[in-house]
Amino acid sequence: MAGAGSPTRYEEFSRYVEDRGAVLLRIARSLTKNHADAEDLLQAALVKTFFAWERISSPNARDGYVRRAMVNTQISEWRRRRLDVFPTDEIPEQRVDDLTWQTDLADVVGRAIGRLPDRQRITVVLRYYEDLTEAEVAERLGVSVGTVKSTVSRAVGKLRHDADLAIERATT
Repeated sequence: MAGAGSPTRYEEFSRYVEDRGAVLLRIARSLTKNHADAEDLLQAALVKTFFAWERISSPNARDGYVRRAMVNTQISEWRRRRLDVFPTDEIPEQRVDDLTWQTDLADVVGRAIGRLPDRQRITVVLRYYEDLTEAEVAERLGVSVGTVKSTVSRAVGKLRHDADLAIERATT
């Protein structure tokens, strides 16, 4: 408990706000668009200042601390609210991306790969779906890296000429 002659932290802070409140509000007003936002900004800065009150060693540094808290708070608000939000009675229609084309495309590609000869299908799956290197595919299949490269090349050539994939490329 504080001594009989020394004010408590709350009393000291309250006196500071009474003395400097109008000046601080003018500073907040210069950072915001309207009086209500300025009051909110100042209140947020004063809350931060109150919690740090005992760490502010010099009474001359208090205004600087509150100003810095207001600037930092306002910058955070600007970053958070990149776009202005306007209240309205009507909710605007929002575009919803239709991602079904991705599953449709995956289905078409899967069917096209399924039509490849076994060796080409296995090589393509290991190389692109399993994301193995050409050397890893060659080791798994017991063939040379050159064989993997030529097999993949032939498979990709067939896929380029697959009728379903040609139609899919034309529609997307």
